[in-house]
Amino acid sequence: QVQPVESGGGLVQAGGSLRLSCAASGITLSSNVVAWYRQAPGKQRELVATIGSGGSTNYVNSVKGRFTISRDNAKNTVYLQMNSLKPEDTAVYYCNVDMGWARYWGRGTQVTVSS
Repeated sequence: QVQPVESGGGLVQAGGSLRLSCAASGITLSSNVVAWYRQAPGKQRELVATIGSGGSTNYVNSVKGRFTISRDNAKNTVYLQMNSLKPEDTAVYYCNVDMGWARYWGRGTQVTVSS
């Protein structure tokens, strides 16, 4: 059973940075679409960023210019670099691997941004 694993969350002050990692055994992440989602308290889950098998990336407008999704093929890991963090970025961040015929979710990592 595929289980993506997120790491790198934590508590950071506004304006700070964090780098989240998504790793998964049994899947070559570069062959699939990998996405980062987040769910803030009292809000619906939203798509934050995606990276395709060819390296194309997309971002939700609220994080453009601040977040960068990337992939290290040698480590089979996808990253989400988050800079200039704002309190509204506070959420549980989830990694999702879309294999086309199946989607796999991690259990999430908490990101808390204080004022």
